[in-house]
Amino acid sequence: MVTKLAEIVGDQVRPICFGWTANKKDRPLTDVKREKIMTTRRTVLGALTGVAFAALSATGALAQDVTLKLHQFLPAQANVPKHILDVWVANIEKDSGGRIKIDQFPSMQLGGKPPELLDQAIDGVADIVWTVVGYTPGRFPRTEVFELPFTVSDAGAASYAYWKMYEEHMTENFKDVHVLGTWVHGPGVIHASEPIAVPSDMAGLKMRGPSRLVNGLLKELSAEPVGLPVPGIPEAMSKGVIDGTTIPWEVTGALKVPELVDYHTEFTGPALYTVGFVLAMNNDAYNGMPDDLKAVIDKNSGLEFSVFAGETQQSFDAPARAAAVENGNVIKTLTAEETAVWAAAAQPVTAAWVADMKSKGIDGQALIDQAAALMAEYEASK
Repeated sequence: MVTKLAEIVGDQVRPICFGWTANKKDRPLTDVKREKIMTTRRTVLGALTGVAFAALSATGALAQDVTLKLHQFLPAQANVPKHILDVWVANIEKDSGGRIKIDQFPSMQLGGKPPELLDQAIDGVADIVWTVVGYTPGRFPRTEVFELPFTVSDAGAASYAYWKMYEEHMTENFKDVHVLGTWVHGPGVIHASEPIAVPSDMAGLKMRGPSRLVNGLLKELSAEPVGLPVPGIPEAMSKGVIDGTTIPWEVTGALKVPELVDYHTEFTGPALYTVGFVLAMNNDAYNGMPDDLKAVIDKNSGLEFSVFAGETQQSFDAPARAAAVENGNVIKTLTAEETAVWAAAAQPVTAAWVADMKSKGIDGQALIDQAAALMAEYEASK
């Protein structure tokens, strides 16, 4: 705290430190007196500046301190912001001794639309963003291996594989940002205005999909895919723009989906689909920090954080499902045999993706095989 040495009122300088004050009656100033006052003012301000500088130096609160803006598309009370991003932010601020402060901006409060988030990190509109990779179709093709139908069974295992494969195959794709974490959500579920049990039940339904690959899956199942970021789901449902949506259970509460539809279809074994996320930082914001603060960011990012994020997000599937049950909604859980019928119907989507990757010079089948091996490795390590 800086001690107040004097107060300046109009042309008067009134000392208030050391137990004394100016008590002479205010009088018009001569030029000489005014010059003396101005000299005193400069002396006082110089002293204040020196005291402030010394205090800041002693606390390390100069150029080393960093305030970062984190931007994302969900409301603050949703599970990912509340149980993943808030935890990450708190750990960063604690481990930095308060030298890093992260201000969070949920629900696109800094402007723009969810598909623009990654570019906002690149351009410096935000310092950190959390977003769905699939909101930018085809831009990060290798990440799509985790969106393939009936490929992922566990979000923790897939998030482990995702980070490992990011480090090996995807850093060049993400060179314009500093990646902090990569993960997927729990099993994708169908939420609709009418019951769905077999692939043919999807015919003609307008179904929201989160990404290029999932929209391709919906089309293969004879639904009419509607590309739409998560925040647009409630309005589209309430207005009848869509008949249903594909999302994991955990986010249904924040979007009030059980209040908007009556039927839900979930699968046994590997998920209908999952979607990949990325937590990414502006390169200049990261590179501009001193090494000790970079180390704080690094400590709280990477493989361990990615697995934590995936597992945490999936852990909130069960409470959201229970809320739908309590609401009186109808949940159809397909048996392994019934799920196999859907998997067979979805197989052309995987084949088309492998062919598309080949046209880009990417070995899609090798990515599928590596993802499977890494997910198995994670499961075996539990």
